[in-house]
Amino acid sequence: MKKALTVLLVFMLAFSLFAGGQQEGAAEGTDGGDEPFKVAFVYIGIPGDLGWTYEHDRGRKYMVEQLGDAVETTYIENVPEGPDAARIMRQYAQQGYDMIFATSFGYMDPMLEVAQEFPDVYFEHCSGYKTADNMSTYFGRMYQPRYLAGLVAGNATESNVIGYVAAFPIPEVIRGINGFTLGVQEVNPDATVKVVWTNTWYDPVKEREAAVALLDSGADVIAQHQDTTEPQKAAEERGKVSIGYDSDMGQFVGDTVLTSPIWNFGPYYTRVVREAMNGEWETHQFWGGIDTDIVKLAEMSPLVPQPVRDLVDAEREKIVSGEWDVFWGPLKNRKGEVVVAKGEKMTDQEMLNMNFFVEGVEGTLDD
Repeated sequence: MKKALTVLLVFMLAFSLFAGGQQEGAAEGTDGGDEPFKVAFVYIGIPGDLGWTYEHDRGRKYMVEQLGDAVETTYIENVPEGPDAARIMRQYAQQGYDMIFATSFGYMDPMLEVAQEFPDVYFEHCSGYKTADNMSTYFGRMYQPRYLAGLVAGNATESNVIGYVAAFPIPEVIRGINGFTLGVQEVNPDATVKVVWTNTWYDPVKEREAAVALLDSGADVIAQHQDTTEPQKAAEERGKVSIGYDSDMGQFVGDTVLTSPIWNFGPYYTRVVREAMNGEWETHQFWGGIDTDIVKLAEMSPLVPQPVRDLVDAEREKIVSGEWDVFWGPLKNRKGEVVVAKGEKMTDQEMLNMNFFVEGVEGTLDD
């Protein structure tokens, strides 16, 4: 009997994990009318990370608020990138979900595999580059608010050493480091951005340790590309300041977080789900900038002086107008070699495959 109960409990736990424990929308709320449009989300982390997955889940909730009983959503968290992701997406498709969102780069190939098996289901993949007739990609030009945050950080540093706790040496992260550094150097050519890799997306212990090591090496501003608030907390405990990421980390840590480049997925999720519901969805590759509001800069801390706020506003307007963007020449790599000539700009393809550091970055790309 004990063994039977144990098996039953394990089965129930596995089922609850697959369902994500959360459904919102019209799952039980329609009065015999049309069936709700069913949407599933596959998360790399947990909504409680206060970062990347937190913002995706806020976007999901926003979409539910906008579309009401016409939509039903569910999610599953902590899904490893790889074959297990394909299994979960396949199960959602088999269960009658109309649209599936996968929220991490490593879900790309598994999603493409499942999309080809279920041509009548809509698939949306965040940050990838592969598409199909029923599979699109979406992402944001985070390098733009990164640049704006670099203006704030470059003004704030007194030691001229800014620490950057970095995730993985892939183009997305490298692009963010470079955009941030160009902002730093715009206001403070003497400052450098010191990079430490953790090879994690969400590991509070490792990310705190990396921030502490950077603080020990003389950094008085900490930035990051991970999903936790631990680097910001480590800076605050040392009496230093920081730049958050993913969400407005100032609301969780305090005024020592000067600002945060943040994601805003809600309007995008609402638009594409509505299009799918209306039969208007078409495959696409969306890479929106701050003009689309999918990426933006959070409210600034009272510690940021007004002249810096004014500069950030002016630079933001230049980007939004199309008059200028971050990776326009002249641009040199860390060796002093010109990679973008004056009057030229990097193409989207070049930015999406970025594999070099700009001048002002201290660190290696082979970690």
